[in-house]
Amino acid sequence: MSDALVIIPTYNEKENIEAIIRATFNQKKEFHILVVDDNSPDGTSAIVENLILEFPNQLFLERRIGKSGLGTAYIHGFKWAIAKKYDYVIEMDADFSHNPDDLIRLYDACHKENISVSVGSRYVNNKINVVNWDIKRLLLSYFASKYVRLITRIPLFDTTAGFVCWKREVLENIQLEKIKFVGYAFQIEMKFKAWKRGFKIKEVSVIFTDRTLGTSKMSGNIIYEALFGVIKMRLQGISK
Repeated sequence: MSDALVIIPTYNEKENIEAIIRATFNQKKEFHILVVDDNSPDGTSAIVENLILEFPNQLFLERRIGKSGLGTAYIHGFKWAIAKKYDYVIEMDADFSHNPDDLIRLYDACHKENISVSVGSRYVNNKINVVNWDIKRLLLSYFASKYVRLITRIPLFDTTAGFVCWKREVLENIQLEKIKFVGYAFQIEMKFKAWKRGFKIKEVSVIFTDRTLGTSKMSGNIIYEALFGVIKMRLQGISK
């Protein structure tokens, strides 16, 4: 039984899902994987089902009825992980923008350094580690994180990062049912709540590589939520 679960939310990821699963299982440390699929019409879940036969008791699939947002997919996975008593829970994208070779580094930060939350950061100490993004998207992401840091005072350079390792106790403490946001603001809200509760957070420098297969899920609504959601956090006391 592994003590660490990797949650991979999916929607139309047939080009990537098998490769990312195999790369994760190829790590020197044993990780389990939970794929949370939002009823992908491209057959993503069928690929996972076939792989479950090859990796029984290591690979798991949760199907949801429709496309309900990244945040709700992760919350579904977090609750599943808590129920199964995993000590460490890691968020990771299916498209290889997050490198599975960095999983152990995120895990070790929590397991060996007594850190509660380790964040795979693209912008540690203001150094930009992003590959294949156009300059407009890069500047939007970089300055969005600076904006969030300014408004919330959270001491992180990459506040919107989605490659994160959580100790179970953090997820149990955050009150997941009260999380309000579903897009990039979800990532901000989770880190903000952990920080406000006094949990130790460490940024681990990683290289983020934009997807080469499949379609990006980025949208204007997600960006809008991230930019204006942080103001709501302050005004509504969302950290409580």
